[in-house]
Amino acid sequence: ERIRLAEASGRRAAEMAVLGGPRPSELLTPDAFRNAQVVLQAIGGSTNGLIHLTAIANRTPHGIDLDAFDRLGRAVPVLVDLKPSGDHYMEHFHHAGGVPKLMAQLGDLIDLDAGTVAGGTLRDVAAAAEDVPGQTVIRSRDNPIKPLGAMAVLRGNLAPRGAVIKHSAASPALLQHEGRAVVFASIPDMTARIDDPDLDVGPDDVLVLQNAGPKGAPGMPEAGYLPIPKKILAAGVKDMVRISDARMSGTAFGTIVLHVTPEAADGGSLGLVRTGDRIRLDTAARRIDLLVDDAELERRRSEAGPAERPAWA
Repeated sequence: ERIRLAEASGRRAAEMAVLGGPRPSELLTPDAFRNAQVVLQAIGGSTNGLIHLTAIANRTPHGIDLDAFDRLGRAVPVLVDLKPSGDHYMEHFHHAGGVPKLMAQLGDLIDLDAGTVAGGTLRDVAAAAEDVPGQTVIRSRDNPIKPLGAMAVLRGNLAPRGAVIKHSAASPALLQHEGRAVVFASIPDMTARIDDPDLDVGPDDVLVLQNAGPKGAPGMPEAGYLPIPKKILAAGVKDMVRISDARMSGTAFGTIVLHVTPEAADGGSLGLVRTGDRIRLDTAARRIDLLVDDAELERRRSEAGPAERPAWA
């Protein structure tokens, strides 16, 4: 199916080049970007999806409004029973009717009059969606997997310009949590120490990774899925709050705060966190806060030199 879709996409791209349209500016409209965000929330999609959308939108006059994205997350439920938010795999989603069936279930939550690259509108796509009797992967709006969308945008003194959490794939008990920070200054530092038996870490602590963003790593690698220390895993603990300026795979489960901005290497508060500090996560209130007073943070900021870069950067 992927080969078939790739060939069909190439064929359509060639047709558009010959015909001179539709042009990207005709398709990359505010309604189209909003539709993409609705589907991302409803599908339990990856936090990487928001990064990709932002990259596309920033090459148009429209951009992505993080607060609007968060508001959509409060209005759009997760309808697809797909890992890590649910139980099934992408293959099952495909055989249940895929995105066309999801759009049919979303109904007025998306703009079905938006145009498509193939011609016609999304209304045509939704109307032609396959109906698979008995499938339970794509739910109706009155029987969602989760009552809220997949992702939330957090703000606070630790992320003044925002951070993202995929709370549909997190442990409910950790979505409101306060704990002691255990800090890793870089990816190599984390790799070297995370499984050290002498690491001072407990199950209620908050793992913090610095300098793993676009500038700090450099390149924002998929390092946000910080592993649980082996000695914590051995005690039967499967999840901890983890915070970084990195990104992670959309297949990962856990209470993980990503894309903290400004990033540590760009003067962000994340770079000022020290092991032993207290951090409070309040997903319902959309807050992520470092419980250190402003005067101490300013002292640390004034004393901090340039962010450390790994030797291989």
